[in-house]
Amino acid sequence: MIRARPLPTLSPMTDDPAVLIDRLCVDRGGRPVLDALDLALPTGAVTGLLGPSGAGKSTLIRAIVGVQKVRSGSVTVLGKPAGSPVLRRRVGYMTQAPSIYDDLSVSANLRYFARLFGAPSSRVAQVIGQVDLAADAGRPAGSLSGGQRSRVSLGCALVADPDLLVLDEPTVGLDPVLRRSLWQLFAELAAEGRTLIVSSHVMDEAGRCDELVLLRDGAVLAQQSPDALLEQTGAPDAEAAFLTLIDRAEQAGGTHQDEDRSAS
Repeated sequence: MIRARPLPTLSPMTDDPAVLIDRLCVDRGGRPVLDALDLALPTGAVTGLLGPSGAGKSTLIRAIVGVQKVRSGSVTVLGKPAGSPVLRRRVGYMTQAPSIYDDLSVSANLRYFARLFGAPSSRVAQVIGQVDLAADAGRPAGSLSGGQRSRVSLGCALVADPDLLVLDEPTVGLDPVLRRSLWQLFAELAAEGRTLIVSSHVMDEAGRCDELVLLRDGAVLAQQSPDALLEQTGAPDAEAAFLTLIDRAEQAGGTHQDEDRSAS
């Protein structure tokens, strides 16, 4: 029988986790969103945070980058408490909505963030090439398509040359071709030694990750590689595997409730 949550396997690059979460509790709107969550996310890999809307993905990401108020527990990022000043250049964060200035050009947006992070000016042209916006570098960001604006936002997160890149649903609403190109870029960044944490509710993106964390209602259903997930659930794809884990969790919960009623 599959364990609902296998122990994490660290190590594409090193056995030291990039992110270590210990008994994390977060409340929003007067209710718990994350309750005593434990996670260790590997260094030098693309980790996918997958789950439906409301699963707690964005809350977890905000806690990792140090902008989320927590009730208790700890989040350690690259060996430091989340949100530490020393992490500002080492952690790049791309929010769901593009965090850019529409009245500035693509290059001006990147130059601005480069100055904020103290990054060399040479990074701007390099990153514009990475996100495939060289032909649009002089255009105002507000005149670009949604997909292009997302790439500008990604470029602003990349310009400081971070060790850890945290991306909150970066491909939502994008066409399949653009989604594929972004995932290719994510793989290239990981191959360079960076750690990426990418949230998504699109289950067919699971196979592009090195490691998966499946979330539902603020709890971890599983943490393992895509191949291991399919093998242990016997499912043909990540979506079916996710549903299988939900069914098993609900069956186990129902059995325990029946036992409690019998005992009473």
